[in-house]
Amino acid sequence: MLTGLALLLVFIAAVILMIVAISKWKIHPFFSIMGVSLILALLAIPDITTIADIIGAGFSGTFTSIGIVIILGALVGLLLEKTGAALKMADCVVRLVGKKNPELAMLIMGWIVSIPVFCDSGFVVLNPIRKALVQRTKKSSVACTVALSMGLYISHCFIPPTPGPIAAANTLYEGIGAETNLLQVMGIGALCSILPLIAGYFFAVLIGKKVKADDEADNSAAIGMTYEDLVASYGKLPNGWAAFAPIVVPIILMGLACALSMGGKSIPLFVFLGKPIIALAVGVILGVILLVWSGKAGEFYQLSDDTLRTCGPILFVTAAGGVLGKVIANSDLINFIQNNAGVLQTLGLVFPFLLAALLKSAQGSSTVAITTTAGIVAPLMATLGYVTPGSAALIVVAIGAGAMVVSHANDSYFWVVTKFGEMKAQDGYKTQSIGTLVIGVAAIINVLLVSLFIK
Repeated sequence: MLTGLALLLVFIAAVILMIVAISKWKIHPFFSIMGVSLILALLAIPDITTIADIIGAGFSGTFTSIGIVIILGALVGLLLEKTGAALKMADCVVRLVGKKNPELAMLIMGWIVSIPVFCDSGFVVLNPIRKALVQRTKKSSVACTVALSMGLYISHCFIPPTPGPIAAANTLYEGIGAETNLLQVMGIGALCSILPLIAGYFFAVLIGKKVKADDEADNSAAIGMTYEDLVASYGKLPNGWAAFAPIVVPIILMGLACALSMGGKSIPLFVFLGKPIIALAVGVILGVILLVWSGKAGEFYQLSDDTLRTCGPILFVTAAGGVLGKVIANSDLINFIQNNAGVLQTLGLVFPFLLAALLKSAQGSSTVAITTTAGIVAPLMATLGYVTPGSAALIVVAIGAGAMVVSHANDSYFWVVTKFGEMKAQDGYKTQSIGTLVIGVAAIINVLLVSLFIK
């Protein structure tokens, strides 16, 4: 069994092999990731009799966490597209920020939506607006995809009530013997979002000129239509309130449940409605109402079938990424990082950033990277010289910055963005992976600048 530095080097080699297998050898991502996971498991897990169970747990765990959410979110998206509601929302956004700024619109919308909603779910729900904006403005599909992804990702890693930042805040404030101040974390998280948002915007615009998505070729005829012709093809569009309801209502339900829980209140009805699965089910119901209103109720069965066909490949590739993460979590890699943490203590805020970045890249989940890093750093707070509530909040955000770096094949969000953005896997590395590196570096720079004024 490999341990320590040897395991770290093998992991790096495995990631390189996986990327080459997908992008160069054209092996399907599902089999590439599963193959690498099995190789790592055989080298890193001492009891081979447990490997099958670990693989099964990693695979099923992904379906448990986001499987139904992705299906329901995709169904909401198709309902919005079919009824013309997505076009109506796109028109409202364009009027607000201007026809020349769809990338900015998606960036800001993503950042706001992902405060109460997981970035995976947020991307699926907002993707119909992105597609409609591309048709409405004739701008780059890739640029809008990347802008939406970056906006969602920044607040997902920075701002409560997303689970990762909440868990990290509780751990780190407890580490200095202080009461957790989530409002302080939210404020500093918002402040530290400025540079990564700017960096994400410019990266999206730049990469959109270099990479093309599949839908940009497929939709050339639709993009060539005037907006009026596009509207006419749908018939009468719903009003703005009705169009936004299938997206906004689930977000409100989830946000309200989080707000009540943060306030120490637990109302069973709101806890129930605030669960992502239930909230998105409400969104589906509102979408079906729009479908009936538009006279297309008979098409619901076909829309449901199309949704399952679309989500199938995404779910299986995502589950394979969950297997890789589970194998890493059951290896000695995490212990190796913990045992050698002292070497990095002199780096200050850069230490939790690098630690979270390593964990994120190793096992794929930003939430796991954030919570694990917080658990490692909490006993070292005094050693690092961070003993005030403000400094604890800074470390939460520094960890969040590291948890952005980088999103690649073992991250479910990578596949959600790549597949729903209609990009090839190799284009996902150029856009999502490099983009998360850019915003992660911009984020830690922002954190270091803020640390000059908050102690």
